[in-house]
Parts: sequence; structure tokens; C-alpha cells
Amino acid sequence: MKHRFAVILMSALFVLSGCSGAQFINAITPDSGYTQTRDIAFGDHGLELDVYAPDHVVNAPVVVFFYGGRWKASESRGRSAYKFVGQALAQAGYVAVIPDYRVYPQVKYPAFLSDCAQAVKWVHDNAAAYGGDPARLVLMGHSAGAYNAAMLALDPHYLQAAGADRAWVRGMVGLAGPYDFLPITDPELQTVFGPREQWPLTQPINHVDGTGSPMLLMAGDNDDVVLVKNTNNLYDRIQQRGGKAARVTYPQMGHIRIIALLSSRLPGHAELMGPITDFVGQVTAAEPAGQSAAANH
Repeated sequence: MKHRFAVILMSALFVLSGCSGAQFINAITPDSGYTQTRDIAFGDHGLELDVYAPDHVVNAPVVVFFYGGRWKASESRGRSAYKFVGQALAQAGYVAVIPDYRVYPQVKYPAFLSDCAQAVKWVHDNAAAYGGDPARLVLMGHSAGAYNAAMLALDPHYLQAAGADRAWVRGMVGLAGPYDFLPITDPELQTVFGPREQWPLTQPINHVDGTGSPMLLMAGDNDDVVLVKNTNNLYDRIQQRGGKAARVTYPQMGHIRIIALLSSRLPGHAELMGPITDFVGQVTAAEPAGQSAAANH
């Protein structure tokens, strides 16, 4: 029976990119052990976020998770599709926040980064009300969401414009992120990221200066959506510039599976969450910005 249940769960991985897959995983996600507060307004554009707070938590690390979807409305599922992520992070002892952000065709680069920065500002100002410690804040994302998290962690201007501070960010966790994807060949994404002459500015790898918060970069070797070279190239650049980064790659792991395994009900969850909890524990227990927040790997 246990094996049959595992097979059923794993089959959901192949449809997670559609609504049915997300609904299935969310339907089997536990509802106990945490409180979900939904539809909280933030920022200047009518956006909302959800908070997942472990029961009876005090001064817990806070993880802001940005979902993916290629920055397009046609592919973005919205925050409600990621209940399983909020639950898994809450189960690990973190106050998890999942915000929405505007996408194409409503907006183009860099508006979605501004939205994400405003979400971080809200989290810093309000985390304590949900049992979180705003001084122990970590950014996290998958795919386009990992790009968003990386850009906020690497380029201080977005957070500054939102009235926030990059020094608030103790670390960043990226799952299968596009960090070095020039040339842009998709016609819609060419529109999203604007004139060709500005493309270099859109790449996280080009903002590495060695002073950003530590990063945990995770990817699958079998990802044919966002090639693993993105993770490898960003990791190498951070090392070259004297920054702090850890890298974890999984053989035979694809683009959807690496996010699906955040579900606490799926086989392989512990293998994915282990490095994340180790990293978050290190960077949130250490001294803030400029101190030894994580070891190089």
C-alpha cells in the first residue's frame, strides 16, 4: 500500500506544471501544525501574499518564497498553487511567506522585481506578528522566482527603491534558477526583458560583486527547461569574486521535480530539504551582513 501511494504521488510530478498536478499535491498537503493566513495586501499594485506560520513559533527564521512561471501570465500559477511549499517550510520551523507579483503582459522587466522587493519590505515590517524574526530573513525561489530572489540579493537597488535594505537578507536559496541565459531567444521573453542593449543588466550573474548574502544554488542535471549551466556559472562567478555560495546538483532531476519534492508527502523530500534546512540554519544563526554567514562549499 505504501509503495502504491508513493507511485501515485510521483505520478503527480509529471503534471505539476498544470493546475491538476498542483491541486493534487495541495490536496494531500497536511493542514495541521501551522496557520495559513491568506490574501494579505501589500505594496502599491493591489497584490496579495499568504503567510504560513508554525504553531506556537517565536522569533523563527522567515523565508520569502517566489514561485516561477517564466514571468508570463500564461504560465504563472499564482501563490495558491504553492500551499505545499508553505506547509513544508512551516514544518521545517520557518515562517513562510508566498507573495504574488505582476507578470507579462501586465508588466515587463523590472516591474516584477519591484513587486518582489515590496513584498520583502512588508515581510520585514510584519513578520514579528506571525512569530517570525525579521532579522533572520531568507529569500527563496524556483525557476523565474529564483531569478527574482537572486536579483534582489545581488543588486541592492530594487530593495532600496522599496524602502528596504539588502542587508536584511541573510541568505538566498535558488531552485533551478535562470541566472545567465543570454542570448534571449524566446520572442515573448525578448519583449519582457526589453531592448537588446539592456539584456546584460537583466542577468543576475552580471551583478555579482562578492558582497551579496550567501547563496544555496540547487539544480537538476536533467533540467531541459533551465539548463544546469545557469547554476554552475553563477556559483563559479560568486567564487571568483570572493562571495559565499554552496551548490547542490541532483543527477536525473528535472525542472518540475525539484520544486515538487518540496512537498513533505513526496518520496525524496528529505533529500531536497536537508541542504535547505542546513543552509537556513547556518545563515540565520550567524552574525548579520559582513560576518561569516556561511562556509564556502
